[in-house]
Amino acid sequence: MIKKIYLFAFAFSVTALFTLGGGIDSQNTDQEKVVLELKLPKPMFVGTPKNIRSPNLERITGKKRRPFYVPKGTLLLSLDKPVTGSDTEPIIGEMEFVTDGEKSGEEGYYVEFGPGVQYVQIDLEGSYHLNAILIWHYHSQARVYRDVIIQVSDDADFITGVKTVFNNDHDNSAGLGVGKDKEYIEVNEGRLVDSRGVKARYVRLYSRGNTSNDMNHYVEVEVYGTPVK
Repeated sequence: MIKKIYLFAFAFSVTALFTLGGGIDSQNTDQEKVVLELKLPKPMFVGTPKNIRSPNLERITGKKRRPFYVPKGTLLLSLDKPVTGSDTEPIIGEMEFVTDGEKSGEEGYYVEFGPGVQYVQIDLEGSYHLNAILIWHYHSQARVYRDVIIQVSDDADFITGVKTVFNNDHDNSAGLGVGKDKEYIEVNEGRLVDSRGVKARYVRLYSRGNTSNDMNHYVEVEVYGTPVK
């Protein structure tokens, strides 16, 4: 009986290793790790959000995010890098807002796209091992953004070599496949995604409206990684 339990535990750990985040890159396995130092914007609301309906919402704990560890030498790669998007004429703001380093939740710091599935894409201008991706859609109000999907590739057109590092589309309503990640409420901490050292030059981030309206918003995206040796 004990032998069967050990075998089951080993099988589970191996399966989890290759299903979480699409597999682990060797870049992240044997390096010294340090805490990723982040500069967060000030909170725009306090208390526990209410009346947010989601069939796939993560459990609300009210606790701050735990420290996140990355390989030593990890750099912020995305600052002031070129940004394109599915909506070439944003309703509000400019594409450059996504990587300008300004993360405030106030008016004038975000770009707004129209309804439906929309995306922003960042060109890191070189291929890197990506260790973390941090995204703020809109954090001046408690809301959940639908179908948040993050993909990376070395192909600017995202036709070949595409890897998904986050997907909370539980019913494939965005048409990019069913994801296993949870929906979450926007806060000033942003959403930190472990991209597990995957190698890529381009980062594309999708959404499909939110629980307050049908629009899509992006305040800031930070991509952290290390050079490919």
